[in-house]
Amino acid sequence: MKHSKSLRRQFLIRILIALLIIVILSGTVQLFYIKRQIANNVESQASIVASNVIDGISQTEKASQSIEHQIDLKMVGYAKYIGQALRGKSVNEITNAELKKLSEQLNVQGITVFARKGNDIVGLKATDPQEIGFSFRKISDEAYNSMEGMLHGKAPGKSVVATYKTKNIGVSPISQSGSHEKPVFNKYAYYHEPGTNYIINPYIEANQVYKFTQDVGPDQQIKRTLKSNSNIKEIAVLNPKVFKNPSLAKALYSPQKKVEYGTFNLKTHKNVQWLKKQANKPKRFSTVNTVKGTKLYQTFVPTKDGKLVYIAYDYKAMSAPLYRHSIILIITGLLSLVVLFLLTARFFNHIYDGIQRIKHQINQLASGNLTVKSEVKYGHELQMLSDSTNQMVDQLNQLVKSTHFSATKTQRLATLLEAEASNSVEKVYQFSAEATMKAREELFEVTKFLDESERNLQRYVDDERIKPLLKQIQLIREIADNRTTATTEMTLNLSDLLTSLHEQASELSELSAKLIESMEEFTL
Repeated sequence: MKHSKSLRRQFLIRILIALLIIVILSGTVQLFYIKRQIANNVESQASIVASNVIDGISQTEKASQSIEHQIDLKMVGYAKYIGQALRGKSVNEITNAELKKLSEQLNVQGITVFARKGNDIVGLKATDPQEIGFSFRKISDEAYNSMEGMLHGKAPGKSVVATYKTKNIGVSPISQSGSHEKPVFNKYAYYHEPGTNYIINPYIEANQVYKFTQDVGPDQQIKRTLKSNSNIKEIAVLNPKVFKNPSLAKALYSPQKKVEYGTFNLKTHKNVQWLKKQANKPKRFSTVNTVKGTKLYQTFVPTKDGKLVYIAYDYKAMSAPLYRHSIILIITGLLSLVVLFLLTARFFNHIYDGIQRIKHQINQLASGNLTVKSEVKYGHELQMLSDSTNQMVDQLNQLVKSTHFSATKTQRLATLLEAEASNSVEKVYQFSAEATMKAREELFEVTKFLDESERNLQRYVDDERIKPLLKQIQLIREIADNRTTATTEMTLNLSDLLTSLHEQASELSELSAKLIESMEEFTL
């Protein structure tokens, strides 16, 4: 029984271990695929968001360029108009008041007139006093050479960034004023009126383009995206070149920014170091970092113009639905396995119970109970085994009963035979003794007669007729001896036979008694 219980325990433990292994492997595989699914979902969403941001930047730039081109044409018209108004005057003849009047007339921010002074080109006349003395050579040699070329009737040089340029005229992109301590961004036009020795520089504030960019540009799109998707913590358009070379942000003309749009507040030191390596050829990159206690999934998507769209997702918020789904699947799977375990255990218990019943029957058979039967009503094979065992019990019962009956009968007959043999032995002994005595007496009488006859005939030994008689007397003596001996031997043999029969009958009786005693141990 103990072994059977341990067998049941061993079976249940093995099943439980197998189910636990299945649960662990299933959970591990699900977690692995969940992480991959999270990464794929984030990458897919990042691609969509980045594509929208890039499209927004492209559309904004196209619209901004269109607006800026219209402003450029207007600036060219203003510059030429001022040139015509100042035609025939030298730099010294132009007054600041005159320039002020023209700027008010044209509704521009201001006008500056540049001319040679020594080995430099500087602002000599201006509506803004801070513009007087502004030096192109201090800006850069390229800027000075470009202005020098324009004084000779050339277009601005190729190294000069301009949104519009042709012979004698060029319009700069929105640029920071170099004459003010506080950052002031204007749009400048530079025009050389043929036949003069100065350059006319009207400029306007860049609020129009800036306002358009702020109203419908990438920043607004980023704000809308952040508002519509709570999983996104931060979006930015980054310029890795500025991260590598921060001096680009301090350039007077066409200054660049590390963060062109959006915010990059949730950055890490590793992010910055990685961005510095992307200045030449940016590549896509994703990483998981914990910033300010928040686990972020940060992805960087390159654009065609060498910039990077940065998107930071709340990793916990992104992964929570998938983890919940996975937990539900794991719990469902675990419940299924528990149900499977219970069903398996219940099924095994039925089998075990049937085996125990049959085993109990076998044990009872081993102890001699030939009436015990097992009853198994479930499990086709076990039921067949139980029926076969019951049939065997019936057959054994009948066989033992028959053997017991035969053994009892044999014992009874053996007892009778033993008694008869015992009586016969005594009678044979008596008969043998009497027969032997009688045979010896008869032999003595015959021998005595023959001896007497032989002595009488010895007198006539010479008579030839007597010799045959003597021989006959000797033959008769031998026959009498042999007969007596044979009678004695036959009597002894018969006695031995009856003694042996008595012993065998006694042994058979004892054997039958032992057999009956052994069969008494069986329950019939």
